[in-house]
Amino acid sequence: MIPKSGHRFSEKIMLHQYRTFKKRDPMPPQIQATDLKQAFQQARDFEGSMNERLALFVESVRRIRPASEAVVDRLVARLHEHKAGENAPKPGDPMPLFVLPDETGRMVSLTDLLTHGPAVVTFHRGHWCPYCRISINTLARAQLRIQALGARMVAIVPDRQQFAAEMKNDSGVNFPILTDMDNGYAMSLNLAIWVGAEMKDYMTSIGRILPDYQGNDSWILPIPATFVVGQDGRIRACFTDPDYRQRMTIEELIKALQ
Repeated sequence: MIPKSGHRFSEKIMLHQYRTFKKRDPMPPQIQATDLKQAFQQARDFEGSMNERLALFVESVRRIRPASEAVVDRLVARLHEHKAGENAPKPGDPMPLFVLPDETGRMVSLTDLLTHGPAVVTFHRGHWCPYCRISINTLARAQLRIQALGARMVAIVPDRQQFAAEMKNDSGVNFPILTDMDNGYAMSLNLAIWVGAEMKDYMTSIGRILPDYQGNDSWILPIPATFVVGQDGRIRACFTDPDYRQRMTIEELIKALQ
């Protein structure tokens, strides 16, 4: 509540200060996480934007496990050097069609999605990836806003259906999570990358065995990406970044749908 004042100028200053306070970014958790499980839970439950929640987790990982973030930094640098993802479809391009099974085995096609309006198609590395789980949970929170604009949303992972179902349940998602077996659709969009020997060794050391999740031994993952597709089948907006710690913001997504 804004206190009353006898001076209009003072009133305007106080109103500006009040509005500034209301727009201020939420405060980060006061208690620092001591392990990655706690860090993930804090970031996932944090009442902030997509970028704020991801940044909170990155900061915790750098503090708790600096060596692991160094491995990620080297992977991202290699991918940027080789321009990974730069040949993915761009705004104005037609979005390649797909027909993929969801977590229940039901086939979902882009054509069917577009009969109802625009579509939001997101790529994630897998159910095991904390950044993807934070991202998809943030998308789930925004689902009603997205649906209000007439759009339907799907997530695509290279995991087998049992893991797609696990991701859906754990993240509170109400939209389909589709399985892109052997990363076939991601490859057609120039989004598939080999994780590299160093990352493979690191993931193996912490028990994240991609062959167990994907059913193949390729150690290939999609670059996380978001495509907003108009009902005409053309891409309105997209976000691709080899640094999987970065994602399209909800504000950018909503703007592309308006």
